[in-house]
Amino acid sequence: MNRRNLALLAVFSTAVFYGITYSVAKDVMPKYASPYAFVWVRVAVTTLLFWITSFFVKAPGMEKKDYPYVALLSLIAMVISVLSFYKGLSLTTPINGAVIMVTTPIIVFVFSLFILKEKLQIKRVVGIITGLLGAYFLTTAGKQTAVNAKNIPLGNMLVFVNASGYALYLILVKKMIAKYHPITFVKWLYTFGLIIMTPFVFDEVLEIAWQDMPLKIYLEIAYVIVFATYCNFLFNLYGLKHLKPTTVSAFIYTQPVIATAVALFIGTDELTWVKIIATLAIFAGVYLVSLKPKQEMAKLTRNA
Repeated sequence: MNRRNLALLAVFSTAVFYGITYSVAKDVMPKYASPYAFVWVRVAVTTLLFWITSFFVKAPGMEKKDYPYVALLSLIAMVISVLSFYKGLSLTTPINGAVIMVTTPIIVFVFSLFILKEKLQIKRVVGIITGLLGAYFLTTAGKQTAVNAKNIPLGNMLVFVNASGYALYLILVKKMIAKYHPITFVKWLYTFGLIIMTPFVFDEVLEIAWQDMPLKIYLEIAYVIVFATYCNFLFNLYGLKHLKPTTVSAFIYTQPVIATAVALFIGTDELTWVKIIATLAIFAGVYLVSLKPKQEMAKLTRNA
């Protein structure tokens, strides 16, 4: 398997891990931990895991001049984006949140045009629109259960802040992962995130009643930390190293598919023709966005 296909598999795996998380995390929050407290636990334990991993990976350290830039990336991706998402989700409906999140590839595409000077390609535009429409119909076709949506406009805005922050991170992180080993970069990304986040959320962390948690909740927290956070970041960085940000971000469209599949498995949703067609549209959109440009394909053909 060549590096590009391996990168595509890695990015798809992150979508699977995170798609499952939607159902798993709901068991934890807010009954056993507030959203902010849960985020802190994820970041704290994952930071420790990355530092432990770094002792087994021989890689150069980070230059001091890059610390401020990584701290900025951490502020965007680890603090503002994540905390905005969980706070926004608590104020709006899950459907609104899901629909807004799948605008991420569009935002990435717009950022790429201006920051990376990426060329405007019709097939990518068609792919993004196709995937967006598929994700919209998939999320709106599900069962709509009553939720505590206290401030939908503010919640929607906060979720959009998260989508925009993640999109900007995908663009700005490219030069760091090209320069450093993924473990070297990510351990400092998480370290800065933990330092910045702690003063704002640690009071809620102290309120977690660990002694009241059943084994199932501990296992679900472990899943979110190990697979949906630790493995996800490493796989995502590998994907970004070998793929365009627009390609990586397109896989966010598959998360509603995975989340729906999990919901069908546990019996909280039902299969319809609308969902089948929407799922096909999503994968068609991802396929169009992940295609190599004609110029690159021609170059590979000449070099073959």
